[in-house]
Amino acid sequence: MGCACMKQRRRTRHDKTSVLASQTCFSKPEIEALHDLYKKVSSCLRNEDTISREDFQFCLFKDTRRRSLSADRVFRLFDLRNDGVIDFEEFVKSLNSFHPNAPQRDKATCTNFAFRLYDTRHTGFIEPGEVRDLIMDLLEESNLILTENAIDSIIDKTFEEADFKRDGRIDVEEWEVLVASNPSLLKNMTIPYLRDVPMVFPSFVHKPNMYL
Repeated sequence: MGCACMKQRRRTRHDKTSVLASQTCFSKPEIEALHDLYKKVSSCLRNEDTISREDFQFCLFKDTRRRSLSADRVFRLFDLRNDGVIDFEEFVKSLNSFHPNAPQRDKATCTNFAFRLYDTRHTGFIEPGEVRDLIMDLLEESNLILTENAIDSIIDKTFEEADFKRDGRIDVEEWEVLVASNPSLLKNMTIPYLRDVPMVFPSFVHKPNMYL
């Protein structure tokens, strides 16, 4: 009876790995290795199977007291179900946007991480105020100072180039054109390290069906 239950659990875990592999750019060994990383993050402050906002902040800064507006924004993007925690499926699907093999178009559409990182008000458009908020967040966290004129200049130049419809906002079509002419905008949307996950956790890769 016990053996039958164990076999069923292993089959279920294997099926979940296969489903995630079919839905993302990650291979099965990469997904299995990512789970090891996921477990390290989710257990860094508490013995839970989900990543909390506090876990996320602590792994970035090794400090539970420091608050980061940008990190908080990224956490919300990973939290696809908007329930205050990140489970493994959300973790993998969110990281998929950063995979080196993810198509450029997938990296730039409105459903994608990059566009949503700027579209903080969830309107389907990037507006000047959202760009300003992001600049201010980054300046605060980097302890850098720019004059209001310099910030205004950055925003003006961005919209001068991107907002070809001249309606004061950047929609998905304009975003894709902007990215096509400025591929460096997506440079941070690729993490080459993700290709090396199985090599980073080789012992885990040789222990299949371990996640969930």
